Amino acid sequence: MIEKNEVIINEDGDPLDQIKCQCSNCDEDKKSQGHKESFIKRLSMDDLALGFAFIIFFTALFTDFNRNITLGLYILAYGLIARKILFSAIKSLFKGKMMDENFLMALASIVAFLIGEYAEGVAVMLFYRVGQLTEEYALNRSKSNISKLLDLKPDMARIKSQFGYNEVNPESVKVGDILLIKPGEKIPLDGKIIKGQSSIDTSMLTGESLPQSVEIDDDVYSGTLNVEGSIEVQVEKLSKDSAVSKILSLVKVANSRKAVTEKFITRFAKVYTPIVVLFAALIAVLPPLLFGQPFETWVYRGAIFLVVSCPCALVISIPLGYFGGIGGAARKGILVKGGHYLEVLKKSKTIILDKTGTLTKGNFKLKKIHLIEDMNEETLLEIAAHLESHSSHPIALAVVEAYNKQLDTQAISQVKETSGKGVSGYFKDLQVDLGNKRLMALRNISVENVDYPGTVLYLAVNGILQGVFEIEDEIKQGSLEGINRLKKLGFNRLVMLTGDQDAIARSVGESLGLDEIHSELLPEDKLNHVEKIIEESGPVIFVGDGINDAPVLTRADVGISMGQLGSDAAIESSDVVLMKDEITKIAEAVEGARFTSKIIWQNIILALGTKAVIMILGTLGYASLWTAVFGDVGVAFLAILNAGRAIYKK
Repeated sequence: MIEKNEVIINEDGDPLDQIKCQCSNCDEDKKSQGHKESFIKRLSMDDLALGFAFIIFFTALFTDFNRNITLGLYILAYGLIARKILFSAIKSLFKGKMMDENFLMALASIVAFLIGEYAEGVAVMLFYRVGQLTEEYALNRSKSNISKLLDLKPDMARIKSQFGYNEVNPESVKVGDILLIKPGEKIPLDGKIIKGQSSIDTSMLTGESLPQSVEIDDDVYSGTLNVEGSIEVQVEKLSKDSAVSKILSLVKVANSRKAVTEKFITRFAKVYTPIVVLFAALIAVLPPLLFGQPFETWVYRGAIFLVVSCPCALVISIPLGYFGGIGGAARKGILVKGGHYLEVLKKSKTIILDKTGTLTKGNFKLKKIHLIEDMNEETLLEIAAHLESHSSHPIALAVVEAYNKQLDTQAISQVKETSGKGVSGYFKDLQVDLGNKRLMALRNISVENVDYPGTVLYLAVNGILQGVFEIEDEIKQGSLEGINRLKKLGFNRLVMLTGDQDAIARSVGESLGLDEIHSELLPEDKLNHVEKIIEESGPVIFVGDGINDAPVLTRADVGISMGQLGSDAAIESSDVVLMKDEITKIAEAVEGARFTSKIIWQNIILALGTKAVIMILGTLGYASLWTAVFGDVGVAFLAILNAGRAIYKK
């Protein structure tokens, strides 16, 4: 039975019939319009309220209205931005958890109103809400959108039937069904090749940078890309059990394991706020009761103590400090998705790196030509480049690029590319075979005693092996500098996790001076290694760029993805995105995080130190309520200015 939206095509891909869906929900224009409307509605509640509050606040601040109108404007602005915070504070109060961050904000702003500092009361809440909404947006955008990974799953499978080939949803395919996958298409389900040969790009799944040659009876996996020839695959696993689905499941599990660090201000407030409120009450009550002092004097001094102890400077400057650090990093092309990750970047001493696309370019170059017989390197390279000019394979392009001379198209003839093996043909009057071991075996040319690490091409002339071309993945410019900078910053454990062959991985890792190299890993192997390293070394940073890195990017304490070449899955799963794919940017991110931490601690010391002095002076009768207000508002202002330095640090 043919389902809605199913397209019947022949083997060449020509449509034989099409049944259009009659469901109104499938109207793309209507769906897009609906999504747009719901998006606007979702934004308007908080964003428009905050915008109106800004307008009303500055109108009251800079316009000479009478006192009642000004007060009314401040109350209106306050109500627009404080309603959620006050509601949360009241809920916490009824639950017996009154000393949380929302309670602090409510206390700070209400006290400001009670002493007549209406502008301060609104400004405190205004600054807090800006920081809160910005952080909420960044975290929600990055972490709650893990579901977008589902968009990376193949959304079409071409299943063989008595009518030809039908395009269906992969979830409807059964084990044993036969699929046709054309060049340039993703493989929708795990299975075994029963017809055809090709090269498969598995980099999104395993991180392996070289396309893998496949033929009949070889296994292929969902999410990988068919590069060359058309192949028929017999399905061996359902969609829910496929490789891509397994990775998505790993991402969700890893995300659930990451602990959420409690904010410093909340932990501090649980101790600080009850103590200062208790002291203010004792100052107001004990001297009159015990020593017969006048109530008016000591209530006034208690009020001074309470006002100056109001943690406005901390509540404002700490979130703004993190926000400044995030903004400063963004100016350098480093997108940090929350202040918590700056904390971890600051204190981590262990970093784990993927290889392909992270430390290396994912592009290939000719490393060396090994001579077997009498021909020289120049002649071998000339022959190889002419034959490889007929192939679009990444390795072939590396050979042609290494030759870097004008090609004589008249010198080559009868060139034939054998999918997954190599090329054969004539160069002038020489019969040439150039490819992997499979091609040599097909031509009965022995290469058993010729063994070199990494990826190699064998070149035979007139049936005799003449040389071996060693191909390598090129290390990115700046990778060595970036690794050295990380070591200078105190990172004492630098680890590589990769799906590449061991010989290739070790060549790259050792040249960069990494401490550990783990190769030929599947996504679940990488995740297990990360779990083990976290247990051994504490907070861990992981750097990667492919869908295969998504689970470990999510599980690591800080996941850093490459934004230029990285997959959507990696970018969505990561906590930090580098808009320029350079390892040196990681060192910049760590330096920025440490600078931000320094600013935040400066603000904490400034605020607490100033408040402690005024508390003592006020209790002894040497400070007035205006001094207390200055100690609160003035210190908050200085802390805000200091926090702004994080944005403009060079």
